[in-house]
Amino acid sequence: MNRKEFMRVTPESVGVPSGAVQWLIDMLESGYTEPHGLILMCHGKIFAEGWWAPYAPGIRHGLQSHTKTYAATAVGIACTEGLVKLDERIIDIFPDKAPTEPSENLKKLTVRDVLCMGCGMDVMPRPSVDWIREFLATPVNHVPGTTYMYNSMGSTLLGSIVCAKTGLGLHDYLKPRLFDKLGIDARNLRWMRMPDGMEVGGGGLKATTEDNLRLMKLYLDGGVWDGERILAEDYVRLATSLQNDSAGEEKVNPPAKDNFVGYGFQIWMCRPKGVYRADGAMGQFTIAVPDKDLLIAITENASGAHAAQTTLDAMWDFLKKIPDADKLPEDAAAAAALASRMRRLALPSEPYAPFSPIAETVDGTEWRITDGTLIVGDRIRQFMTGAQLPAAVTAFGLRFREDTCTFDFSSGAGQLALTAAIDGTRRHNMLDGEQTLVSAAWTAQDTLLLTIRMIEGCFIQRLEFRFVGTQCTVSTLGTGTFGAPAPEAVTAFRC
Repeated sequence: MNRKEFMRVTPESVGVPSGAVQWLIDMLESGYTEPHGLILMCHGKIFAEGWWAPYAPGIRHGLQSHTKTYAATAVGIACTEGLVKLDERIIDIFPDKAPTEPSENLKKLTVRDVLCMGCGMDVMPRPSVDWIREFLATPVNHVPGTTYMYNSMGSTLLGSIVCAKTGLGLHDYLKPRLFDKLGIDARNLRWMRMPDGMEVGGGGLKATTEDNLRLMKLYLDGGVWDGERILAEDYVRLATSLQNDSAGEEKVNPPAKDNFVGYGFQIWMCRPKGVYRADGAMGQFTIAVPDKDLLIAITENASGAHAAQTTLDAMWDFLKKIPDADKLPEDAAAAAALASRMRRLALPSEPYAPFSPIAETVDGTEWRITDGTLIVGDRIRQFMTGAQLPAAVTAFGLRFREDTCTFDFSSGAGQLALTAAIDGTRRHNMLDGEQTLVSAAWTAQDTLLLTIRMIEGCFIQRLEFRFVGTQCTVSTLGTGTFGAPAPEAVTAFRC
């Protein structure tokens, strides 16, 4: 991998007031979202960057549907290499998976249609073991390319198209052709996989904020990186311009105003003219502003479409604060104040309440769940791939020390333990092979709150244990994966 480090400069040197960046940080910290990482680039130079501790530059982050732009880039490279044609029919690429008697509309479905969410279906195919066959068996009720429906399974099909043509999955195909050339550390990436081993192109990739910036810089620069053409100019033009009318999004996702503007090739058009973005749920955005030669990459936990849209609204207001000038007079004091703030970004401390009179009573006891289902960890893999849910917790125990609380739990997968800091900090753990930070606090004499922060995603699970005699009620606070209703509380009894 040949990684070229970007030059770091003051905002004023590229025409951006430091005060405008301060305003943007104020907005992101105003309480509607939980910001994790931010990079601002203009003319190929980074003029502001920061991560809210405990998040950090090298920690990969769940991208959700921002993954789609990586999958589409693989198709774009394959087109550039002459291996895939945009107007190639899907049933010709997967003849062994197509129905014996395909419908006339299915016969017309092309790579181009899949790229622009124009598959012509009214429902998204279900993830399953034989998911490509399931995809092609889903009724295509409209002429492909004439209607819009957001279809994450179609995005995953893009990777299988590349695999069918090259024999390589997304990761192996992109490593020498994209990641190594752009300076994206392929070893640090994590993909979710379908039951057949194919990477999920519709979501689930974990990458860093700067990885996303590098990907979208390739598009902003017309498909050229360090003088080498990686994506054909025509492909970039199509990918970053209106290919399908997404106005129907207003009916299914009314808060997301920027989703109504239109869709390219796994890239969204934005309300400011000419602006486009890669977009993942909960506010994973990389925004390209061609007329200012500017990029904005942000990772965050914006819970719900209204919060993610608020971030985009803030970005558009931020752009209005940038004057039409290549550079501004240097303001050393303002730039230094901004740089200092960016270095000190941090999320608020966890609740701090380490003591309860019943802690000694609960310490070392075992509790068996008799009613309800408790699953520890996020459920995005099941949502994206149709995989079985993780084994439910059957029993648990709590052990207290001076500054920690250990949550031991048993399930069909075996015995696991998470150690939580109980002093207002977060304790590092591994859960499902990923970095996880855990804290605990007594919110009432009989109630313990356990916060499980899956730092490589943007998911937080908060479990509330309420003890009444020999009974404990465990509630999951907030919402579930992608804003789904939280699971119902479970009941446990002391063994």
